[in-house]
Amino acid sequence: MTIDLGFPGLAGVPTLGADEPAQTRKDFTSDQEVRWCPGCGDYAILAAMQGFLPELGIKRENVVFISGIGCSSRFPYYLDTYGMHSIHGRAPAIATGLATAREDLSVWVVTGDGDALSIGGNHLIHAMRRNVNLKILLFNNRIYGLTKGQYSPTSEEGKITKSTPVGSLDHPFNPVSLALGAEASFVARTIDSDRGHLTDVLRAAAAHRGTALVEIYQNCPIFNDDAFAAVKDNDTKQDAIIPLVHGEPIRFGAEGKYSVVRSANGGVEISEDPHAEAIVHDAQNPDPSLAFAISRLTDAGVMHRSPIGIFRNIDRPTYDDGARTQVAQAAAAVTDPTTALAGLIGGGDTWTVL
Repeated sequence: MTIDLGFPGLAGVPTLGADEPAQTRKDFTSDQEVRWCPGCGDYAILAAMQGFLPELGIKRENVVFISGIGCSSRFPYYLDTYGMHSIHGRAPAIATGLATAREDLSVWVVTGDGDALSIGGNHLIHAMRRNVNLKILLFNNRIYGLTKGQYSPTSEEGKITKSTPVGSLDHPFNPVSLALGAEASFVARTIDSDRGHLTDVLRAAAAHRGTALVEIYQNCPIFNDDAFAAVKDNDTKQDAIIPLVHGEPIRFGAEGKYSVVRSANGGVEISEDPHAEAIVHDAQNPDPSLAFAISRLTDAGVMHRSPIGIFRNIDRPTYDDGARTQVAQAAAAVTDPTTALAGLIGGGDTWTVL
């Protein structure tokens, strides 16, 4: 039994039979002691994932989590599914091979801002470019946590760390902008502490057929505490979070006092004009230009404001589906008497080797 095409991201993945009991969070929780620092945002993400996976109705042995190196990459140990704690930055490459060879698996990549965007940068962008049917969860705490607090590719300019004692000179990546530039077919951003929103985004990512990149703002209380305070604090988040809902005008703040509007230079900007015409968010627009412009509203420094939600969710052919089709066509050609190897050897076009 397989998921029907109403949930295309899992088409081909075996589901529980009618006579099998429904799974619970406990079924997806391993016997390993969870070892992250107290207060780490990874705990909330793990809990959300363990609670969400039973909804899919797929067998545990057909779920795989592949991670790289970093605090987030301990994730596979804590889920009672198949998993691999792989090589620094190479999780998307390993997952690409697995997703291509095994259509019957739901493949997830768990990575961090350092793992994915530094040594793993090329693997990440090419997985998104190819549109492999896998889900990439990018935990962004804007620091190297496992190696004790060096600056990362998403750390703000001027960041004081052990590796930048007088301040970082690097301009940070915006992971969502990067993903949209790589033509990812599904791009979203959510927050570790918002369980409801996080679960909704995970559900949408699982339903998507193709590469789904989900950036998760994740707090590191030890080495970069309150990096996302503006979007987490109850006193500021109303004015800091720009909610993206497909088909709805992009407004935020108390009573919607702010609007996202077109700017004179062709991009977007924030307006306080109560009569301003807010942009209607279209996550299904095949042209990623507007979604990219919206992603640039994120302040790369102190994160005063940030769009949260699904930026892009479009349909386009996946790499692994295409590869399997080619293999099937090649196999059919070999077994066809008119194109079989013996037929080719004994056919009209022959060579004499002297």
